[in-house]
Amino acid sequence: MTDSAPPPPAPERRARPAPARMAPLARLPVFFALSGRRVVLAGGSEAAAWKAELLSAAGAHVEVFAVDPCEDLLALAAAPPDGPLILIARDWTPEDLAGAALAIGAFEDDPDCARFADAAHAAGVPVNVVDKPAFCDFAFGAIVNRSPLVVGISTDGAAPVFGQAVRAKIEAVIPQGFKRWAEAARSWRPAVSALALSYQGRRSFWERFTRAALETPEDEPSEALREQFLARAEVERTDTPRGSVALVGAGPGDPELLTLKAVRVLQSADVVLYDDLVAPAVLDVARREARKMLVGKTGYKPSCKQDDINALMVSLAKQGKRVVRLKGGDPMVFGRAGEEITAARNAGLPVDVVPGITAAQGAASRLSVSLTHRDHARRLQFVTAHARDGKLPRDLDWQALADPAATTVVYMPQRTWGELSAKAMAAGLDPATPAIALFSATRPQERQVPATVATLQAALEAAVADGASGPCLVLFGHAIGEAAAFALPREVAEEAEKAHAAQG
Repeated sequence: MTDSAPPPPAPERRARPAPARMAPLARLPVFFALSGRRVVLAGGSEAAAWKAELLSAAGAHVEVFAVDPCEDLLALAAAPPDGPLILIARDWTPEDLAGAALAIGAFEDDPDCARFADAAHAAGVPVNVVDKPAFCDFAFGAIVNRSPLVVGISTDGAAPVFGQAVRAKIEAVIPQGFKRWAEAARSWRPAVSALALSYQGRRSFWERFTRAALETPEDEPSEALREQFLARAEVERTDTPRGSVALVGAGPGDPELLTLKAVRVLQSADVVLYDDLVAPAVLDVARREARKMLVGKTGYKPSCKQDDINALMVSLAKQGKRVVRLKGGDPMVFGRAGEEITAARNAGLPVDVVPGITAAQGAASRLSVSLTHRDHARRLQFVTAHARDGKLPRDLDWQALADPAATTVVYMPQRTWGELSAKAMAAGLDPATPAIALFSATRPQERQVPATVATLQAALEAAVADGASGPCLVLFGHAIGEAAAFALPREVAEEAEKAHAAQG
């Protein structure tokens, strides 16, 4: 017997951060199934009547213990919205709570609240005491009712009026017609289950259903539409699962700058391959069940090789997964999208591109400056200061960079700005031209570093030493002076303005 050759060493991998976890919740949002179940409510006030109406609307069998029930309770008992409501004209006793699904109390005095809550706990029944959070196991939130689509809002008792305002906002954007679509989903579900679709097939069916609901919310979900969707699902059931690739722009960092299409694609992803430049808040938008994999493309730190990223992307898509390649800014602007599109097409995979807000647009929005201000700029140019070898590109157009009528945005400038600015000034760029660097534009930790072309290198070094971090972008040109002048030392701003005036 001969010794086998030792296995080759495993490829070195970058350490990856732990996946993002759920942030702390003040309350766990849950929805009780109460149809036909017994619920005990103690108290006869108007507050008790409102809770009784909610419980009956949920189908509960509500027993109300009240010596002197208010008019609303009497009217409600005569015509409950759904589940029966029984008025019992006496005070509650601990024995009344046995076997109840929930216990609700409406009392003014804390000793009464405590006695009711203690009795409910002894009986093993979840308890709520109206407007007394210290005695509650659960809370009633503000409700948006498109049942069976129901939205609950809670502020953990901190700001009920704020919760009501949020409810009003949600009411305004959720069409009444969604009730019909939610009812249709419930009635169609058995037929979908009977097809014995794969997980991907079921998800495709319901995504198709959801698109129809969002596009035509006030239409009645017809039987013809149901048969059409089921027939398509039946055809797809026998097809070999086919994955896809979507290149999605994550924008400069603020998740509110994501496009609606980017949000939709992220929420339907099976796998998200993301760069270090993608803000964590953007990843939170993706479907929670999606596998999120850091592929670590950065300007200067250790990174995954592009060929490895291409191979991983293609491999996952060939397994039938919907792969989202998430890139900071816009994937088509210095994002190496061309190589990834080619890899997907060569593998016969469908590929989609979802544009994003560019880093330059995000920076301009934060500076409140027009990059093409008609008084200062005739041209806008984007350049990269980072070639494949990590050095300054050799083929930059120095005359274009020195053009006083241009606004220039420099991507990945940190290591090579000193060399770039020196060569641009040698080609005629005025050293007093306003310039500004932005770290982590549009993010909470954003840092702006105003200077001139000649002084920005020293300002950059000082900012990094002082903790500035994240994606960096440099903008320079006289249009930038509209923003930089507010932050530049007065004498530097005046020098830049005089130089611009002298140029005509």
